[in-house]
Amino acid sequence: MSKDKKKAKKEKITYIDDGSSIADMSGVPARKSNLFSSNSYKPRSTLKEQFRTYIEACKMMFLPMLVVMGFICVLFLLLWFIF
Repeated sequence: MSKDKKKAKKEKITYIDDGSSIADMSGVPARKSNLFSSNSYKPRSTLKEQFRTYIEACKMMFLPMLVVMGFICVLFLLLWFIF
């Protein structure tokens, strides 16, 4: 009876690495004993980089903010004089 059954062929699964991952572990040492003694681990962004990014974002939003504030002021003055 067992010889009569045909085994179903297993489907071969191929995994393709597209480079995306949940967490990049490239900076973490391979062994746990070297985790805290290794100097190769560096944080992703420093305070200076974060501050520079914040200032650049503020510079980019300055002109649109002035346009919106001007529109609100004009609308306020129109409504002030109408009513």
